[in-house]
Amino acid sequence: MSHSRFLSLSRFRALLIKEFIQMRRDRITFAMMLAVPLMQLVLFGYAINSDPKYLPAALVTTSQDHYTRAMVSALEMTDYYRFEHVVGSVREAEALMARGDVVFVVTIPSDFARKVDRGERAQILIEADATDPSVASGAISTLSTVASRALLRERGITPTEAEANRQLEVVVHRRYNPEGISHYNIVPGLLGVILTMTMVMMTSIALTRERERGTMENLLAMPASPLEIMLGKILPYFVVGAVQVAVVLIASSLLFDIPFVGRMWLLLLAVLIFVMALVLLGYTISTVANTQMQALQLTFFFFLPSILLSGFMFPFRGMPFWAQWVGEIFPLTHFLRVVRAVMLKGADMPAVAFEIAVLAGFILAYAAIALTRFRRTLD
Repeated sequence: MSHSRFLSLSRFRALLIKEFIQMRRDRITFAMMLAVPLMQLVLFGYAINSDPKYLPAALVTTSQDHYTRAMVSALEMTDYYRFEHVVGSVREAEALMARGDVVFVVTIPSDFARKVDRGERAQILIEADATDPSVASGAISTLSTVASRALLRERGITPTEAEANRQLEVVVHRRYNPEGISHYNIVPGLLGVILTMTMVMMTSIALTRERERGTMENLLAMPASPLEIMLGKILPYFVVGAVQVAVVLIASSLLFDIPFVGRMWLLLLAVLIFVMALVLLGYTISTVANTQMQALQLTFFFFLPSILLSGFMFPFRGMPFWAQWVGEIFPLTHFLRVVRAVMLKGADMPAVAFEIAVLAGFILAYAAIALTRFRRTLD
């Protein structure tokens, strides 16, 4: 009798069956248990790359002589460079780098071939977008040797190190972050990460809290439309977002001495659109989740790939193409491009207009989904 009082197999079996039934009914939690580990395996196993390859580059040249072609081919053979643009002026190349379309700009002077034929020391210029120091380090370290040896082979000369150094001078400019300071890249990105984590999480809990506490009926009894209820729920979180933005910007200046070379109004415009998209996403999650726990789980399921595939922790251009396509669906990816371009590069509105337009598109999409889901909830 004492044994059955503390452990009864029949009661224990009944409790196990009850828990499994409850787990099956909570489909969101059960899906998270399977989806999150699988997502981590795929992302860390295939998408994340700390040594980025095939980085987009632009070639500035006014001629296509065989020496230029030989060096371009040699650089592409290193797997670090992918020449997607051939332009005739420095202004075009600077616009490409300001928008983030290219990581490197290789400039070959018009008299390059003539100097090589005369046996004089030729010179090429390599400009690297150093806002993320880890992106350019590997490619720059192999640049001088590869280019010099390729030039000697094209002339039919045995490529020795001394001869290579005498034949070609490679000038490297690290743009926007010459000293390679890592927190110039990390701290501006933290603004987007912090907003993503807090805005989505807080707003996703807003509606599910009403449902769990039983106050949803009082809310629905009010003479208010779904749009009015949605706006009333999300607008207070703009105040929280504004405080967070102020804290991060002040800390980035006082504690980390992050340069701010762009226009403040352009950054604040991007922040406003970004926060609106996030709170609408959180509201959409709240219409799907039935409990606050489910809302937190869905938020984490969105936040994890967002931070991994946005370019915050790992170089975006170094990921496989399929991972870059997936990363484009997250608002954080586009916001990071804007905040880094404005703060570090001094980008103007035309340079970031496309990314801001994409963020505005997220607002329309999330608002439509949220209103549709909320009407179904009412029914």
